Amino acid sequence: MCTDIQKLTIAQAKHALERTEFSCVDLVSACFGRIRTHDGEVRAFLSLNEERSLAEAEEVDRKIKNKEPLRALEGIPVAVKDIIATKGLRTTAASKILENFIPAHDATVVTRLKQAGAIIVGKANCDEFAHGSSTENSAFGPSHNPWDLSRSPGGSSGGSAAALAAGFCLAALGTDTGGSTRQPAGWCNLYGLRPTYGRISRHGIISMTSSTDTPGIFAKTAEDLALVLAVLSGHDPSHDATSLPSPADDYPSTLDAPLQGLAIGLPKEFFVGSNDPSEEVVSEAIAQFEELGATVKQVTLPHTKYAIAAYYIITPSEISSNLGRFDGIRYGHRSDKANTLLEVYTKTRGENFGPEAKRRIMLGTYALSSGYYDAYYKKAQKVRTIIADEVKKVLEKIDVLLTPVSPHPAIKLGEKSDDPLAMYLEDVYMITAALAGIPGISIPAGFVDGLPVGVQLMAKQLGEATLLRAAYQYEKITDWTTQHAKL
Repeated sequence: MCTDIQKLTIAQAKHALERTEFSCVDLVSACFGRIRTHDGEVRAFLSLNEERSLAEAEEVDRKIKNKEPLRALEGIPVAVKDIIATKGLRTTAASKILENFIPAHDATVVTRLKQAGAIIVGKANCDEFAHGSSTENSAFGPSHNPWDLSRSPGGSSGGSAAALAAGFCLAALGTDTGGSTRQPAGWCNLYGLRPTYGRISRHGIISMTSSTDTPGIFAKTAEDLALVLAVLSGHDPSHDATSLPSPADDYPSTLDAPLQGLAIGLPKEFFVGSNDPSEEVVSEAIAQFEELGATVKQVTLPHTKYAIAAYYIITPSEISSNLGRFDGIRYGHRSDKANTLLEVYTKTRGENFGPEAKRRIMLGTYALSSGYYDAYYKKAQKVRTIIADEVKKVLEKIDVLLTPVSPHPAIKLGEKSDDPLAMYLEDVYMITAALAGIPGISIPAGFVDGLPVGVQLMAKQLGEATLLRAAYQYEKITDWTTQHAKL
């Protein structure tokens, strides 16, 4: 195939397949060719699905040859974060405790991808149970950023971001609990969307923090993001009681509307002057939105300063409950050194959970314990409510909030891995959307010393169409998405 797979978008691939400029087998083979050549150094994948993918590609080519109608993502190669259940395909959550676990069902997002004709090429690396911001907490080793292999691609969905930035697929699924899609997107020059909580079903995603977990989407362009979101969105009443019954918008059809009059708010608490060079990139992006006709004004979210503290009480508390199911009885690996039932629990969990999972279980168990529940968990939930109300009131007066994605570009692998508190602070610009349940998008906005820098937009609940329209219009006057990592 003469087309550069790394530059190919979903929209271009759909067009090319329909016009038989290349076959689906050629497309999928090109993905696995790049994986074989480069994934030894990127380490984006934990499992591959090559044989089945090529068989599905042959079926797509048969449909094209017979001029049968093609579905929304027919023949599009997609990587899926390894915390999302895939029927018959190993799903480890990047943890030794699930090293050989093969689910009996697909997550709803995987079912919808398959129903739209997408081809799952493999399972992408991540931090163990999505606990982290760099993929360094994966039990199988970290992924590497294709823009600089000595650096992290971000986390926890770093493998998904690295796979797409390296040209191993045309889209990727992650999850976003406290920034796990938006931050890796910013570090890898990709679009990354956290939808409104409940906009996309969580069924089949191994739970981390049930009250903030959402699926996440990585794409090379805003248009591709809209195409995938349109497929995944929608009510899932049979599986997920938190999925929203509101009908999904026709996201691709809303992209062309101009930004004239769009009101952008800059929360002053997110612009405190760190003197990092990436601040200049964010300032230039703000000016470019003004050129597009948007109006920009400063707003304030005074309780944002408590967001990290509240999040890191709520999150480990829910983790300590959700990881209770991994006891050596129902799922995954069981210790062969246990002589009693109690030892089955303790040795299985002690041998197979990594240090960060254990840390979060202990913190959460402490916060939920008798005598401390009111002081920590209950107070954190009260703070969360205040932050969510504050954000809601601000978004009644403006259309979107604009903030940095990260305090700096991608960090070196090992730079902060021995300092858990420093790693938690990597989420500082991401937590607000998670606690408020609103959508957020990371968009490519420039480079510092050859490393990508992203800008985040947040909108009111179910405001995904506004975010995608803003991203699409910004993309049209910039050339960041035409630049790709050189491997």
